[in-house]
Amino acid sequence: MVLIFQLAIILIASKVAGSLSVRLGQPSVLGKLLIGIVLGPSVLGLVEGTEVLGNLSEIGVILLMFIAGLETDFKEFKRTGAAATLVGLSGIIVPFGFGLAAGSFLNFSTIGSWFLGLLLSATSVSISVQTLKEMDRLKTREGAAILGAAVIDDVVVIIALAFLMSFTSSDVNLSVVILKKVLFFAGAIAIGWKGVPWFMNKFTSLKVTETVISSALIICFTFAYLAEYTGVAAIIGSYMAGVAVSATDYKSEVLEKVETISYSIFVPVFFTSIGVTAQFTGIGKSLPVIIFISIIAILSKLIGASAGAKISGFSWRSALGIGSAMVSRGEVALIMATIGLDNNLLSSDFYAVIVVVVLVTTIATPLMMKWSFSN
Repeated sequence: MVLIFQLAIILIASKVAGSLSVRLGQPSVLGKLLIGIVLGPSVLGLVEGTEVLGNLSEIGVILLMFIAGLETDFKEFKRTGAAATLVGLSGIIVPFGFGLAAGSFLNFSTIGSWFLGLLLSATSVSISVQTLKEMDRLKTREGAAILGAAVIDDVVVIIALAFLMSFTSSDVNLSVVILKKVLFFAGAIAIGWKGVPWFMNKFTSLKVTETVISSALIICFTFAYLAEYTGVAAIIGSYMAGVAVSATDYKSEVLEKVETISYSIFVPVFFTSIGVTAQFTGIGKSLPVIIFISIIAILSKLIGASAGAKISGFSWRSALGIGSAMVSRGEVALIMATIGLDNNLLSSDFYAVIVVVVLVTTIATPLMMKWSFSN
């Protein structure tokens, strides 16, 4: 019963906070993030970050990226392939260099400094996707470049992480890691091209209700699971599932119904839970380091991704918007930080610092995007 009450609190608080944020001229997602901090243990303590709430949140981000895939203009996506590659790679190289230097400055070991560089190179665009939707820019050339760059960023950073881990653990086989990812993308493309339309046509012929949305969700969750299983982020799998379903005749119906399901419960839980899970106890002594790493995290990704976008032919305004959208580290960085903690590449104190830094970049992203795309 406690969970049910917490869901009721989250839903009413996130909707009210989101509306207030829009009235103040900011994306609604900013209000939803901030109200999570207020509801969580750090302030009011009305909502706790339980395992069940975490699972609902994970479904929320998976569905959010599935919607992004459904709304992707595939022709625009193909046209921005070169730009997305440049944005993704430059958005890795610059933060990696800054992170390497920061690790050296903080007296990290060589491996620790390399790990920090990779950690700061990560990107999670789930927050950016929602902000782009609210500004009606998800289907633009900028939106396609951001989503494409995020896929490239995820693949390159995870492979680089596996390469680094091979030096610290004999259990990591780099060849197997790369092979898994190649098999996933090859399989996802092949199944998306031929298998998804066939499956949906067959499944929707069943004599039961809501077969269209059910078949789409089966594809979404299967792609997300296989992505996670092969070491690719689940959100990349769900995004690719969305792109595949968007090429079928069921796109409009699926989009309408999955948005209803997602935005009524799962997506609000995802946004709010980011703030709920933030822990600020005892961070006072680490505040200088938090500020230092936060500044590096924001500026390095902004500079790197914006430079790649500008070189690709975008205007400065669009380039800054793209760079801003790549700033959030989100769940990808948190997963990497947990790996670093488990393998003694991060201390428990610095892990707590990274959690706060991730929250800072997540809150900063919609603010920066709003400013960049509005000026």
